[in-house]
Amino acid sequence: MVKKILGLIKLNIPASKANPSPPIGPALGQRGVNIMDFCKSFNNATKDMESGVPLPVIITVFSDRSFSFKIKTPPVSYFLLKNIDSNKGSSSPGRDIIGEISVDKIKEIAKKKMNDLNVYDLDSAVSMISSSASTMGIKVIGVKHD
Repeated sequence: MVKKILGLIKLNIPASKANPSPPIGPALGQRGVNIMDFCKSFNNATKDMESGVPLPVIITVFSDRSFSFKIKTPPVSYFLLKNIDSNKGSSSPGRDIIGEISVDKIKEIAKKKMNDLNVYDLDSAVSMISSSASTMGIKVIGVKHD
């Protein structure tokens, strides 16, 4: 028998650091999900990943208060900032450049993120990630401008 879906919850949770404090506790508590079961399951599923990496998670809550979850790859901004060894993007991206990244590094990021991006080919993914880098104040080296 198919379980009826009660709702979807989308959260960003650091790898292997899920705990019942906000935002996890309130989001799951509203749906009647056992918060500690989720935290244990999530932490167990992410124990082999680098601790603290932000992971987008989609939690499906069923009518019997059970749940399932899907872990996606970290956000593009995480990969970009990690490559330039920075904690945050530029406060004025059009003027201040906080770092540089090569097109080859962007291709690596695109390959990792391909399943989560809304694109059909690698070139489109590279273009999307290059645009993200520019809006964060990161100069992309090796891009030909028209």
